[in-house]
Amino acid sequence: MKEVTLKILKKIEESGYQAYIVGGFVRNFLLGIESNDIDITTDATPKDLYTIFPDAILPTTEYGSVTIIVNQIRFEITTFRKEFNYQKNRRPGEVIYIKTLKEDLLRRDFTVNTLCMDKNGKIIDLLNAKEDLKTKKIKTVQESKKSFEEDALRILRAIRFATTLNFDLDKEVEDAIRQTKYLLNYLSKERIKEELTKIFASTNAKGGIHLLLYFELDKVLHLKKLKDIHFFSQSIGIWAFLEVDNLYPFSKNEKELMMKIRKVKDENFSDYAIYQCGLYASSVAGEMCGLSKKEIIEKYEALPIKRLQELSVNGRDLLKIFNKPPGPYLKQWIKLLEKQVILRNIENQKEALISYCLNNKSMIV
Repeated sequence: MKEVTLKILKKIEESGYQAYIVGGFVRNFLLGIESNDIDITTDATPKDLYTIFPDAILPTTEYGSVTIIVNQIRFEITTFRKEFNYQKNRRPGEVIYIKTLKEDLLRRDFTVNTLCMDKNGKIIDLLNAKEDLKTKKIKTVQESKKSFEEDALRILRAIRFATTLNFDLDKEVEDAIRQTKYLLNYLSKERIKEELTKIFASTNAKGGIHLLLYFELDKVLHLKKLKDIHFFSQSIGIWAFLEVDNLYPFSKNEKELMMKIRKVKDENFSDYAIYQCGLYASSVAGEMCGLSKKEIIEKYEALPIKRLQELSVNGRDLLKIFNKPPGPYLKQWIKLLEKQVILRNIENQKEALISYCLNNKSMIV
């Protein structure tokens, strides 16, 4: 991917403009971390870029980013810019294009995200970011309090980078978080959830949760149960434990998975709950309760059946038994037989299941 990106830089420069890889990719490259997220910055305007890359996707907002797709890889190219008059502690109200790389870097959030790479693969460090990588410090580019007041999401981004990189927060950053954390109340829950999920999904989630509690952000973010978390492997498990489904925007699939995780836990890992909710949800619930994955797998593997299709009778068999037209009773009987097999009250043998139905015809009409 790096080679493809350097070719893009060369193409922009051949058209008379400056162009650099900027931010996370360069930072991770120096840290020896693999990264597929590449941003390009240039003094070419979106219109200029469209001339260079006719298939480019022009920006839909006023922020001057253009998307191009090369070898099925998406690249975001952003014009050097200055930002003014931030609105609602999140977005700049005014943007102007500029021609100087350093000026563009001065608008960015943290020094470690200001490193650049030119078309020859040379690292450009205009804000002493290499030193912050060396000392493992998260520092803001501008004065921290001002930076967070402009864009309050940077508070959580600071904690996220400290978590995922296992860096320390600069003292000025720490002081600014304490002074400005109330601004998180004004951010969209969607953006907050995105940052928190990245923290929870980190291999250093324990450190990230420690920072959230250290700054008492659990109170601001309404994460009342955060202090009680003692497991850190699966971010969806952390969200399930926090029980904030109605406060934060989760997808339908996420909500269903969290409900399954809690169901297995609340039903004390019964065979029927494990069967209904599946191995993954059961394993996450097991981690929440200090059970090993091996224990959960053994319980799952010991189930008489693992899916409905393994039941030894089906609807056609039941129609023959009851000798009546299809109806809702068929689904009820199948569900009953399925549960009885899981609970080991009946063997999953066709004869045994038919016998049970014949002896209990009056149970479901």
